[in-house]
Amino acid sequence: MPETHLLVVDDDTELRNLLGDYLRKNGYRVSLAANGLEMQSFLAEQAIDLIVLDLMLPGDDGLVLCRNLRAHSNIPVIMLTARGDETDRIVGLEMGADDYMPKPFNPRELLARIKSVLRRVQASPDTPEPINSRHLYFAHWQLDTVSRNLLTKDGLVVALSGAEYRLLKVFLDHANRILSREQLLDLTLGKEADPFDRSIDVQISRLRQRLGDNAKEPVIIKTVRSEGYILSTEVGMQP
Repeated sequence: MPETHLLVVDDDTELRNLLGDYLRKNGYRVSLAANGLEMQSFLAEQAIDLIVLDLMLPGDDGLVLCRNLRAHSNIPVIMLTARGDETDRIVGLEMGADDYMPKPFNPRELLARIKSVLRRVQASPDTPEPINSRHLYFAHWQLDTVSRNLLTKDGLVVALSGAEYRLLKVFLDHANRILSREQLLDLTLGKEADPFDRSIDVQISRLRQRLGDNAKEPVIIKTVRSEGYILSTEVGMQP
């Protein structure tokens, strides 16, 4: 099996080198970049399995780099932020980051998150990044993102609450990707999210009922033990 190749992008030379040494000692091949230009150079020349990307970089910041990366690649990204700003964390997830860590952090925790994200990627089929579309088709359902109506294949409207619509839209935007409870809370509630809030499980249960998804053996929104949830179906689009 080829050695997993990580790319650490951070303009802090000391931290970048420390992370490189630590991750190499734990069995990874590691490349180091100080900015977006060096990151792009590595991506053009080498196969990278995961990027640890600092938010605050000279030139294009981590959010811009992650957004641009998502336009053509599904390489997993763990975002690092020193700001401790919840808005940055939420925007980072919306730009396509798979996870995030506030600085300062324990390298062991970063290692655990790297392993977790890589497991998710290996367990999930590759899917193209979603594009803006009015009509989203999945399983035997259609979601109209303008009227916010959920329709059956026969055109019957199934009423959704605001919370149910937001949750379903997040799943459709991240189809075939495992989302943790914390990520779902961030993407649906934003600053109002409470990391200890378990209401997301109740909302998913209600959404499954709307979709006719068997709670004991769901086929549309599946539970991934110790990881979160995944919309396990293809999503089609029309303008």
